[in-house]
Amino acid sequence: MSGARPGHEDFGARLSFDRGGPGRRAVDVPSWRKDEAPLPDAHLLRESVRLPELSQGELVRYYTAMSARNFGIDSGTYPLGSCTMKYNPKVNDVVASLPGLARAHPQAPPEDVQGTLRTMLELRRGLGELTGLPEVSMAPAAGAHGELAGVLMVSRALEDRRELDTRRRILVPDSAHGTNPATAAMAGFKVTQIPTASDGSLDRPTIERELDDTVAAVMVTAPNTLGLWENGIEQVADLIHDAGAYLYGDGANFNAIMGRVRYGDLGFDVVHLNLHKSFSTPHGGGGPGAGPVCCSEELAPYLPTPVVEEDEDGLVRLVAPEHSIGRLQQFHGNSAVLIRAYAYMRALGLDGLRAASGQAVLNANYVRALLRGYYDLPYDRPVLHEVVFSGSRQRRELGVRTYDIAKRLIDHGFHPPTVYFPLIVEEALMIEPTETESAEAIEGLVEAMIAVAEEAERDPDLLHGAPWTAPIGRLDEATASRRPVLRWNEDS
Repeated sequence: MSGARPGHEDFGARLSFDRGGPGRRAVDVPSWRKDEAPLPDAHLLRESVRLPELSQGELVRYYTAMSARNFGIDSGTYPLGSCTMKYNPKVNDVVASLPGLARAHPQAPPEDVQGTLRTMLELRRGLGELTGLPEVSMAPAAGAHGELAGVLMVSRALEDRRELDTRRRILVPDSAHGTNPATAAMAGFKVTQIPTASDGSLDRPTIERELDDTVAAVMVTAPNTLGLWENGIEQVADLIHDAGAYLYGDGANFNAIMGRVRYGDLGFDVVHLNLHKSFSTPHGGGGPGAGPVCCSEELAPYLPTPVVEEDEDGLVRLVAPEHSIGRLQQFHGNSAVLIRAYAYMRALGLDGLRAASGQAVLNANYVRALLRGYYDLPYDRPVLHEVVFSGSRQRRELGVRTYDIAKRLIDHGFHPPTVYFPLIVEEALMIEPTETESAEAIEGLVEAMIAVAEEAERDPDLLHGAPWTAPIGRLDEATASRRPVLRWNEDS
């Protein structure tokens, strides 16, 4: 994360267009084992398009140096909260790359891809057992996609109950992921916000007051985005069901409870999982992801198609549930992501998954204990997967915002945590170490955050201008948003 070393060019300072010179070439010889193909007609070449002209050495050095600019889970601690990447065991990649799995065609006859389908079937059964919701579709491509599937399933079920015309509201906590209210609105429902009580759980009196025959469902993240368990969730589930509504579970934080608590046992009717978090597949930059949706037998007929099932003759097939909400994407899900999740599940087993969730909780509480006193702790009780601090004291007394703290952490060699979420926490700093970070890694992050807090006391301007050592410094975000430069210009 630092600048260029003395005597070495900063490869982040100039684009490839600004390098090299006319006539320089780099050569790549592709492998080709078939008949020769003629070159395209000359008139198809676009001579007006300027492309970088680099020698072989210049090109290799440029891309090698640029690759080092990226910060990922293989680079260091990644403390983003809410849906944090955790380390992806490389054996998962090896398994997903096996030719019989990686080259399976999505339109192949089931008889030709029984290995892949059997793997998906075992993953489906494993997820059903872990969640206590036995019916599973792995079609959704990500967590928000799974959310949409679950809410559409609720909508279709209410339609069959002839109650959809009256049940037009979905209750959503004010601490929820932003996708929750967005999903409810996309599905055609009106969103009613439920406040958070002083202990960080749902405000029970508000739920009791709002529940009536106009409510279709309540969306609850468990554990919630404050890193806290929803106290009394079983009683809340009973209230929801007594009102004729469904309880939807945002399972993005399942890694804190897997192997220990099952959503079905708590009274949830449908829940989605983020396999790219709880089951180790790396994500970021928009994908890849997988967001299986798990549900009760009542909602099973509405699962998105396809669902993996085994015939009486032992053949595994992709089938469409009787009253399915339909297909959510091309073919049947992100197969490689699902296979990685299967490899992770089989490698750990139930005892290993239980140990992983315990380590996730231990690590988050370790961060909470070490940083206590340096930053405010709005909800001061033991946490589960993550802990949410506040930089409100630094802003109030020193004029230092959470944004400044996050940028200064880059100078200390760390990726910043999630900031300004949940929205109900002023100057929020959300940290999730996950179960895959060592005690030494956690202590290194904490030491850096303590150092930043002390720097804010001594020299607030140091934080206001951070980062100082990164290839790109503090950007004018307002200008970048309103007047972005989206293409290279030779004159700029």
